[in-house]
Amino acid sequence: MQIIHTIEDLRQALGVARKSGRTIGLVPTMGYLHKGHLELVRRSRAENDVTVVSIFVNPLQFGANEDLDKYPRDLERDAGLLRHANVDFLFAPAVSDMYPRPMQTVVDVPTLGNQMEGEARPGHFAGVATVVSKLFNIVGSDAAYFGEKDFQQLVIIRRMVEDMAIPVRVVGVETVREDDGLACSSRNVYLTSEQRDAAIIVPKALDEAERLYRSGIDDPEALEAAIRAFIEMETLAIPEVVALRDPETLERLTSVQGRPVLVALFVRLGSTRLLDNRVIALIAQEKAA
Repeated sequence: MQIIHTIEDLRQALGVARKSGRTIGLVPTMGYLHKGHLELVRRSRAENDVTVVSIFVNPLQFGANEDLDKYPRDLERDAGLLRHANVDFLFAPAVSDMYPRPMQTVVDVPTLGNQMEGEARPGHFAGVATVVSKLFNIVGSDAAYFGEKDFQQLVIIRRMVEDMAIPVRVVGVETVREDDGLACSSRNVYLTSEQRDAAIIVPKALDEAERLYRSGIDDPEALEAAIRAFIEMETLAIPEVVALRDPETLERLTSVQGRPVLVALFVRLGSTRLLDNRVIALIAQEKAA
């Protein structure tokens, strides 16, 4: 595995692969890798000749009072994991490499990005879209891999690629979970032992949402309220976002039955925010009944 720190060096290295007709997969990350990231790597390696993993803690997607300075970083650890996973290139630029001057250009998808998590974190998804579009431009990959845990991000990136005619296939990969169901996240390391025990309420709330959906509830506001009340039974958990949306457009729903429904949760425990989601739908047998 080659570790590359500059845009010019990465383009030069990938140019050799591209000229030989090899396909390239990109896995964009902010590092402090976990088994969810490694599943993205596995998919990329299965579907492409060359896999590039980027590690860059992007300051544009952090708000003034967020965790940019304390976001976990351990490049040596991450590089070891990626070598073991047989990654071809690790791209680990400094902020000065990605943003040598203050950015004057911003990529934004406001209708999709200013709701749900974006409402709680103003400007976050503009920062995400900007850095991802820049990575797409730098790497020129055939495909890029993103976890479905960040479902809103995935929808935004797909729409950005469509709107801007970026020639990359965006692949969503199923959320990888710990043994008790909690979605893998680099931010899980922030949780105290008490908060970690309490965090199981998040995947349990998705189970409860699916149970209520299958019971026949059709009013999205009633279902959201029931999910919120379920989360609030855990005194350490504060549900900042409980949203039911169309999984392709993120549009609000007037009814939930007879269609796939995205259940999106953004739950705070202490100073740590946890994301999780599930797309639920009636199975064929239930529809027939």
